[in-house]
Amino acid sequence: MPTINLSGAQKNYGVNSANAVSNLDLEIRDGEFMCLLGPSGCGKTTTLRMIAGLENLSDGEIRIGERVVDSVRAGVFIPPEKREMGLVFQSYALWPHLTIERNTDFGLRLRKLPKEEREMRVEKVMQALDIAKYRDRYPSQLSGGQQQRVALARMLAVNPGVLLLDEPLSNLDARLRLEMRAELKRIHKEFKTTIVFVTHDQWEAMTLATTIAVMNEGTLQQMGTPNDIYDRPANRFVAEFVGSPPINILNFGSAAASELSRAAEAYLGTRHPSLRGIGSIGIRPEAIGYSVKTNDVPAGSFSGEMTVTGVLPTGGSWILELRNGSDTLFLTTNALPRVETGTRVSFFAPPEALHVFNKDGQRIAEADALLRKSTLN
Repeated sequence: MPTINLSGAQKNYGVNSANAVSNLDLEIRDGEFMCLLGPSGCGKTTTLRMIAGLENLSDGEIRIGERVVDSVRAGVFIPPEKREMGLVFQSYALWPHLTIERNTDFGLRLRKLPKEEREMRVEKVMQALDIAKYRDRYPSQLSGGQQQRVALARMLAVNPGVLLLDEPLSNLDARLRLEMRAELKRIHKEFKTTIVFVTHDQWEAMTLATTIAVMNEGTLQQMGTPNDIYDRPANRFVAEFVGSPPINILNFGSAAASELSRAAEAYLGTRHPSLRGIGSIGIRPEAIGYSVKTNDVPAGSFSGEMTVTGVLPTGGSWILELRNGSDTLFLTTNALPRVETGTRVSFFAPPEALHVFNKDGQRIAEADALLRKSTLN
């Protein structure tokens, strides 16, 4: 499948309404697993429907390779059935009166494929998704995860160039969601299909995607690999949306700034005068260490003293809540905590773990090199 390009794509549902999608530039390369990630109402499903052809653009252009499939200015609109894409809905949309085999070959029958080829394709995809043993059953006789496999099989059988998935795992329980994530990874690897996956679940995006596009209020906030999105968030929205527990944010430059924020501002300003006057910093919970002995704090770290106010087990790790006056920090550890509620501890974070944002909430990329240099020195 050629590369899909959205250039200045825009969608508006009324003269007096805000744009559902605004001036979106997006490139989806052949064989990519792209996740559109963001909160409800951010425009991710609208973007998917525009790619599929279920929504017309209000402005901008969509190209598949060199072929324009939607352009308001050029007066071009290619209907969904001619875009060689498969769409799997959140509700699965299986025919209740057809067997699993008939549901799977439904699209092939519409295309009037010869019986031999149709049977060969259906058998291959049903075996790949482990649903061949259910071929004579009906959708009502299958679990949610099995129905999801049937919906995927129906799309894969017609061999679409692009597979579009609109929050297909949201109706499943936690165990089935985990199983289906692994299944989707395997499908992507085996079939080499370009996949565009809409989700509000950050962990689905982080574990599945080769590329994540984070959206908010109809605009693209950042596009990159899962590691890029997590380790180098482009702005505070991305930093706070991706991560559990959420990133710790300390705001600067206000008369109401907390004691910890003022300490962090002094820490940065003393070591790096060019970072004076910034807006805020963020610290991921897993980047923070703690010690009951002040002497154990690594030299050069941003540190301070706080009281443990919560020790929260999560199964394979623990979340510690630290407080001092109005300040609260959360940190995570994989080692069994040797502290209890009420214990006074020293927290610390290395300079390179600080995410620095300006007053508009945008990442200050130049700060990364300065902070890394602090660690090396």
